[in-house]
Amino acid sequence: MRWLIDGYNVIRRDPDLRSREAEGLEAGRTALLHLLARVARESTDRFTVVFDGARVRGGGVHPGGRIEPVFSRPPETADDVLMRLATRWREGAIVVTSDRVIRDRARRARCAVLTAEEFLAGLPTSAGGPGEEPFAKEEEDEGDDRARSGPKRGNPRRLGKDARASRRALRRLRGDC
Repeated sequence: MRWLIDGYNVIRRDPDLRSREAEGLEAGRTALLHLLARVARESTDRFTVVFDGARVRGGGVHPGGRIEPVFSRPPETADDVLMRLATRWREGAIVVTSDRVIRDRARRARCAVLTAEEFLAGLPTSAGGPGEEPFAKEEEDEGDDRARSGPKRGNPRRLGKDARASRRALRRLRGDC
């Protein structure tokens, strides 16, 4: 499985990574790549982390192995790169971003999608994350207040397709597959 990670999006949603980024962009990127290196040791998955901008020659961490940092080249943005990769990998990819437009486009490309917060919360405790199950309460039937054109079909207690894909991705992240 290939994880496609919106690098700055994840960095800016974690207090520790955000504080490292305050020291400099390279420090924030390095901290994220080190975090992913700890996760990758326990996984067979590949991690592609996409950042805006060009890498400074000779600077930063070169994690190698199953972690690949990718930098967009103007006029292309990191979002453009994420979508190009998501379109290429389709069902074989999990896109991590809190950008709603990118999440919607990734779902249309048939990728599993996690927000940055879900990803960080789902990290195994040995990798530094709290390891909580962000979807634990979704199994309860809370009712849907939206108006429907007809009766709802299917099992009302079953999670939706996107939620099931996200849950599988989190289990994979923790090594529970």
